[in-house]
Amino acid sequence: MSASAPARADGRVTAARCPPGRPRRGRSLAGATLLLIGTLLLPLSLAAVWARAELTDTDRYVAAVAPLAGNPAVQDAIVDDVTNGVMPHVRLDGLLKVVPRAERPALRRKFTRGIREFIDKQVRQVVTGRSFPEVWTGVHRTAHRTLDGTLTASGDAPVTLDLSPVIERVRYQLSGNGLGIDIVRRVPHTGTSIVLLKSPDVPRFRAAFQAARIGALLLPPTAGLCLLAGLLLIRRRRRALICTAIGGAVACALLSAALALLRTRLLAALPPTVSRPAADAYTDALTASLRSGVWTAIGAAALTVGLALTGPLAARLRRSSMPGRRPGPVPRWVTSRGLRGARRRAKRRFGDDGPNR
Repeated sequence: MSASAPARADGRVTAARCPPGRPRRGRSLAGATLLLIGTLLLPLSLAAVWARAELTDTDRYVAAVAPLAGNPAVQDAIVDDVTNGVMPHVRLDGLLKVVPRAERPALRRKFTRGIREFIDKQVRQVVTGRSFPEVWTGVHRTAHRTLDGTLTASGDAPVTLDLSPVIERVRYQLSGNGLGIDIVRRVPHTGTSIVLLKSPDVPRFRAAFQAARIGALLLPPTAGLCLLAGLLLIRRRRRALICTAIGGAVACALLSAALALLRTRLLAALPPTVSRPAADAYTDALTASLRSGVWTAIGAAALTVGLALTGPLAARLRRSSMPGRRPGPVPRWVTSRGLRGARRRAKRRFGDDGPNR
């Protein structure tokens, strides 16, 4: 007989209770570690999947920016960019030959202001017309394909938004204005362009794109496996599920705050020539799917916490409302042993005759 096994009065040997060993403790620690890793990888997975989808899926990108064709801030920015691209090609020397030389500067400023207002009006009619959304989507589809080709290639050519289709619509609009000013012939066929990505920024952006593409493939399954393995290894699964859901919601909230901070810094770093309201609208359109994913994850986490908390409470309420509910333990003073103890205490206090002596 082992010396560590205690013997009962009837000669039987009872097995000693073994304290929780290190394997069980190590298993719980490994499960908690995996749950923590999965929780931290959740917001990174959302960001990586969003970045890969926006940079590689042209149809998704076009669908995201298509509503911007009717945005007033974006329309104003396009009108300004196109008008600024057309005005340098307008020449007034032929009109000012018959004007005395001393009066030419003032008259040139007056004509320039009038022609600019006229071109601005014509461009605005094009931008606000019914056919402009089709032109807008075509321009962005071409720009996104150029960006995709630049990121997958090895060169460092800048990525631009070519507004030539808009210029062609403006040329057509100006051709029917009925004025004698030779504007249509001088409007360039190549149009104007907006630089989206400068040449020095292309290598860094390409590296970020490669990291996002690899992360979108590896991070989501890794996060899912870590969460599943952690829940299987840890002992108190309900409590671990609640803590994991709360941690995931907090991590997604931190991602949302980081996006807001990054957006503020990027908008503050824009050059003065870029319209701030238009850039703000672009940012909102491009990050709408990511923000929706973040709030969806937070809602799913809150639902998980609610279900995990209401499950035990509902079970307790059901058990307490059952008519054949098993009675609880009988108090000790009701049992015969408790009665004998109470009788002995009364004899010691009052004697054999009881309290009437």
